[in-house]
Amino acid sequence: MLIYYSDIGDLNSMCGIVGYTGFRPVVDILLDGLEQLEYRGYDSSGIAVKRESDIKVYKAIGKLVNLREEMKKHSGEFEKSTTGIGHIRWATHGAPTVLNAHPHTCNHGNLVLVHNGIIENYKELKAMLEKEGCIFKSQTDTEVVAHFIAKKYDEVKDLTKAVRLATKEIEGAYALCVMHNDYKNTIVATKRNAPLLVGFGEGEFLIASDVPAIIKYTKKAMYLSDNQIVTVTPDSIKLIDKDGVELPQKVELLPWEPVALSKMGYKHFMLKEIHEQPDVIRNNLVGKLHTASEPIVLNEVKLTKDHLKKLNRIQIIACGTSLHAAMVGKYLIETFCGIPVDVEASSEYIYRRTTTDSHTLVIGVSQSGETADTLTAIKQAKSKGSHILIITNRPDSSMAREADSLISVNAGIEVSVAATKSYIAQLMAFYLLSLYMAEIKESLDVSVIQSIKNELMLIPQKIEQILASTDEIQKCARKYSGTKDFIYIARGINLPTALEGALKLKEISYINATGYAAGELKHGPIAMLDDTLPVLSILMKGTVYEKLLSNSEEAKARNARMIALTNSLDPKLDDLFECIIRVPDVQEFLSPIIAVIPLQLIAYYIAEFLGKDVDQPRNLAKSVTVE
Repeated sequence: MLIYYSDIGDLNSMCGIVGYTGFRPVVDILLDGLEQLEYRGYDSSGIAVKRESDIKVYKAIGKLVNLREEMKKHSGEFEKSTTGIGHIRWATHGAPTVLNAHPHTCNHGNLVLVHNGIIENYKELKAMLEKEGCIFKSQTDTEVVAHFIAKKYDEVKDLTKAVRLATKEIEGAYALCVMHNDYKNTIVATKRNAPLLVGFGEGEFLIASDVPAIIKYTKKAMYLSDNQIVTVTPDSIKLIDKDGVELPQKVELLPWEPVALSKMGYKHFMLKEIHEQPDVIRNNLVGKLHTASEPIVLNEVKLTKDHLKKLNRIQIIACGTSLHAAMVGKYLIETFCGIPVDVEASSEYIYRRTTTDSHTLVIGVSQSGETADTLTAIKQAKSKGSHILIITNRPDSSMAREADSLISVNAGIEVSVAATKSYIAQLMAFYLLSLYMAEIKESLDVSVIQSIKNELMLIPQKIEQILASTDEIQKCARKYSGTKDFIYIARGINLPTALEGALKLKEISYINATGYAAGELKHGPIAMLDDTLPVLSILMKGTVYEKLLSNSEEAKARNARMIALTNSLDPKLDDLFECIIRVPDVQEFLSPIIAVIPLQLIAYYIAEFLGKDVDQPRNLAKSVTVE
């Protein structure tokens, strides 16, 4: 059984695209749409608007406010414009400069486009185009596409056909929105291995790389499939395949409300999303776990007892935060179901020979459902006959569309780049899945299953207890906010919790935090310990409590500054630790859900004390649809 887990390569598709054609002033719509995509992470922005006689491009580096200021300087230039495209870019090919920012144009400025993705054969195309006289201004692979489509347009004098012919020769992953000066109010868009959707309005169409950019204007949308090309004007839409054959349009109802993008009084989206976690857990349990005596219900998981008996292994493949949730999943599935489990980064998995077959269940887990490494891995495994089960926050995503089975984690929109509530939701998916499999296989004692179910239903209240009293967590965060390095240690099922806590601190505070298996400290890392270095021990009661306590004493003997995160009232802790964060009692199997909450809050408060950009940390992106 393979589990693919991913969320946060090296691509522009960590960026955002917005396009509009209709009757409204286009600049405000583009800027508003890009603002809704800021959570994806970016370092420059730009828009292109179609005017009466030309296309005008505006760009800025840094945050979107800089582009807004740039637009104010030119406010008289675009009042009547009702068609345009916009982009926020996370630098890959070329530094974050105005020249490298999107949109990009051909040499004559007649064709303009924005692009998410990476063009793998851009060097070959660029060399060919330079021989034909194209002059390049930027260091990007995107500008190559602009010149290449313009070349095709010069040959066929049809924008849709030019895009279709050009993309047949382009290799890589991309989402493209293209305009041409010969077409008054027209946008042509296409995609391959990168998300793109079209929103339907009355006398208007919107194009975007994600739902938040358009949800304010419409709830009706069509998701493009790979190699499909759509051409929109204010009053028409045409969808074709790569061979030019017209296709029917499948319009879907978008599930989100604009209010989901509000901070609702919280200082940052991250803090709001941490506080949403009790309800996220409840949402995951509704309809799936009714009572402790009733079996888990996962209607869209199509695994039979016969299928589970034929499985000979599980591979969990993941990236970033999702990798840590996958590691908890490994522990649960091996313990509950007795099936061997491997965990591997999906970016590593896809570049080696694998032995996936029909006896391996492949479970892809991704917050966005678009992570390129994971999506590629899923397709590889599917081609070898594996059953594909997707766990995602986006049941409308590319991964979900590849699925034979699906678990939607119901976390809602997560705006902050640092994953919090989506991690909890992914953990819940693993708890439900492992119990579901154990019930089918009859591999775990019924009384144990019922005990875990009973406590799962109480978990939201225990998290609310933590969130209702954060004074000690804030004191601890302030006390250690001046450190340059930080170590988290744990053992057993909470080793992934230590890794996740360290990742959160790194992501938003830029402190060099590292998670270790506590038993490994003495095999090298102990050399780093001194009286300047905080060591946080995740001391949850259970099979490894005494061992971890001993490891903590080893660190204390090297003068490390000791912090405990624990559900124990053991008086020995008072002498050993200078800071103790206590959480409600919980059985060991469920402790990762409880233990991660204070670690999220410690990372948040330290970053806030340091004045960091909590929701949009540098160099990071929310959805990495890249390899």
